[in-house]
Amino acid sequence: MNRKVSCLALVAMIFALCFSVEAQQSGRVPRIGFVSASGDANNPGSNVEAFRQGLRDLGYFDGKNILVEYRYAEGNQDRIPGLVAELVQLKVEVLVVGAQASIRAAKNATRTIPIVMVSSVDPVAAGMVDSLAHPGGNITGLARLTRDLSGKRLELLKEAVPGIKRVGVLRDTDDPASSIAFKEYEAAAGALKIQLQSLEVQRPTPDLEAAFHTAAKGRVSALITIRNPLFSRDPKPIADLAIKNRLPSMYEGSDYVEVGGLMSYASKDAEQWRRAAYYVDRILKGAKPAALPVEQPTKFEFIINLKAAKQIGLTIPPNVLARADRVIK
Repeated sequence: MNRKVSCLALVAMIFALCFSVEAQQSGRVPRIGFVSASGDANNPGSNVEAFRQGLRDLGYFDGKNILVEYRYAEGNQDRIPGLVAELVQLKVEVLVVGAQASIRAAKNATRTIPIVMVSSVDPVAAGMVDSLAHPGGNITGLARLTRDLSGKRLELLKEAVPGIKRVGVLRDTDDPASSIAFKEYEAAAGALKIQLQSLEVQRPTPDLEAAFHTAAKGRVSALITIRNPLFSRDPKPIADLAIKNRLPSMYEGSDYVEVGGLMSYASKDAEQWRRAAYYVDRILKGAKPAALPVEQPTKFEFIINLKAAKQIGLTIPPNVLARADRVIK
């Protein structure tokens, strides 16, 4: 009797294994392509983990009922078109991309594979979609409104550090998006009577020490960093140099503040990337990207690191501190 049960169990196991292999070969296990502009296989980064969590929340488990092909540019945007082309060649069901260079590369690479983006710029103004409500084409996803918050960041920085006149803007000049971002800050700076100084570095090995030396020579009294894959790969050196040079700093993401930076004002990255999984789910269930509206965040997070403030001898005014959504002590 036990031998008969064992045989039946073995047959069932073999059948299940064959079914699993057949399902993958027949395409019933969907394959997703994910391009990370800043991470690597050993350190994928918080965005990748948030996306994975979003998939798990929806009942998808990598290697079981979904296959995710991750490709990492490791902060080198020149690699992105090749990585996107590789995923297109694999005929993935959906492409998931975040950096502006990744979105553009995906748009240029395919008109048929659905693309889910998490964009830091206005995707309509950038020509990625027709409109937020009706994207058209094969691209949809989320717009983080990073650029729309440029003026608010300068305003908060001035309130936190009364009397600042000159702000350095750290940027990667090899990234075309940084020029757009700098112009956004320039547009807001005039009304606040703040002068900006461009602190320029170049990939692949940005000379951050030289940029901060330029800031000191230019009598810069505060710092803003334009976020991009080169800087996001390891934000700590920038945060450390700002502390070393006693510069109050404002960032475009919470990851800089969590490693020692002073302040950030942005949408919650983790929520955006978890939400990207929802779009993947909708598309796998038959929805067309053209019919899925692009979402924008409705809440933003202002974070202050009091430890960093103490290190540079800055006292945050009580009215500014009261407005913080999160305070790191």
